[in-house]
Amino acid sequence: MDRRRLLLILAVFVAVIGTALVFIYVRGADSRAQRGVANVSALQATSNIAAGETYDAALAAGKLSMQQIPQNVLDKNTGYQTSVDALKGKIAAVPIFPGQVIVSSQFGDTVQSTSSSLAIPKGMIAISVNLTDPDRVAGNIENGSQVAIFVTGNLQTTATAASSVQSTRLLLPKVTVLNVGSPQPPTTTTSTDQTGTQTTEQLPRTLLTIAVSQKDAQKVILSSKALQLTFGLLTSSSKVHPAPGTTTLVASLFR
Repeated sequence: MDRRRLLLILAVFVAVIGTALVFIYVRGADSRAQRGVANVSALQATSNIAAGETYDAALAAGKLSMQQIPQNVLDKNTGYQTSVDALKGKIAAVPIFPGQVIVSSQFGDTVQSTSSSLAIPKGMIAISVNLTDPDRVAGNIENGSQVAIFVTGNLQTTATAASSVQSTRLLLPKVTVLNVGSPQPPTTTTSTDQTGTQTTEQLPRTLLTIAVSQKDAQKVILSSKALQLTFGLLTSSSKVHPAPGTTTLVASLFR
């Protein structure tokens, strides 16, 4: 009887310890999850800062400001700044672009010998475009990602074509993303459907920096200002090739 009682006591003890450990783990998981999505006030660039420009001058010009940034974004930026005082007296060691989280390595006493902190492939240039979340695969594009770039708008080939016919076509089949900036405050957009009904929504925007040739840069820059760009995330098995555009005409949409 004493042995059975001892085993029962041990079983109850193990159950209590197990329950406590599960509770501690769940509390820790909740804490980690909240930390990942919580916003933290950190320093961010709001305008281009040239290499060699002083931190003090950039701050006075409004090129830097404290912004609410998700903790999981900051975790990828070692040395991020939570005040505007730590880097005073320093100069920009590398070019800094709008939307970038400011980290200590971007400022120092001298300009870095490289012309850019971006790994721009030889013969190419870097340009940035500002995209909403739906146009950048809902935040799944990262530094080094390969993307296909699509363009949407009035892409008629003749001046007499109906301006109301919108279409989407592949602009560039494969482009390397060099840098993904931090999300910027939402912008309000209003769209009108064929019945004249207007829909207004707020969408966060993010700067994406890509490596392209001069010819492709001209295509992307013009499209970003006159039309609408959408990035499609590529994998090693993705199949993307030039094809006729898809238009709002029913025959085109379902062929």
